Amino acid sequence: MIDRPSERFSAHAAAYAQNRPGYPPEALDALFDGMGPPEKLTIADIGAGTGIASRLLAERGATVLAVEPNHSMAEQAEPDPRIEWIDGTGEDTRLPSQSVDVAAAFQAFHWFEAEAAIAEFKRVSRRRIALLQYERDETDPFTAAYGELVRYYSIEPIEVKRAEALKAFARLAGPDCARSDHPYVQRLNRDELLGRMASTSYLPRAGSEADEMRRLAGVLFERFAERGRVALAMICYVLRSDA
Repeated sequence: MIDRPSERFSAHAAAYAQNRPGYPPEALDALFDGMGPPEKLTIADIGAGTGIASRLLAERGATVLAVEPNHSMAEQAEPDPRIEWIDGTGEDTRLPSQSVDVAAAFQAFHWFEAEAAIAEFKRVSRRRIALLQYERDETDPFTAAYGELVRYYSIEPIEVKRAEALKAFARLAGPDCARSDHPYVQRLNRDELLGRMASTSYLPRAGSEADEMRRLAGVLFERFAERGRVALAMICYVLRSDA
């Protein structure tokens, strides 16, 4: 087990960049709502990982400061002139005070120390802080079966940690914290499904357990696939609070 979140994804970086989902347009609409034209905004993507969210923000015209301490993850990012990479953490972004319009975490807040991170978000942002986090929608049969498989082989209770992070952000962000939920689907072929598992830091990577987990994932794929793909049902939660 790796205790330092800034290091734990080093071995998963390529799989993360290739197989993790993005964020639905409606979730980004909620993030930008009331902020004015995106091309006039500067956004800190804190815990930017391989730049999945940073790239989507830049595509909308925003200037993005991608804060990420893990160089292996950052090296997987596609270059973009609107994205500047910063070697910082959720608790110490190394950004000047009130230097961005929005300070946001995308699928990263559960790796931060919540109180210190919220204080840092509020320090660097002049207008809004936000959290975007996706979870499986296990009302869908395939997604429920996949979730059961993931939980059986999990070596850490990270799903509990993510649920706690959503509650902590809402509590610490302030009484005006607003939330919206946005369903979407990630469609995966067999290799992409296995790659999605390989991007997860709390699942085994090698040995007999990892082999059996991948075998069972293949069984699930054969059971649920249509036209060579399965549909992993997701919900993206958007929490935001204005200064």
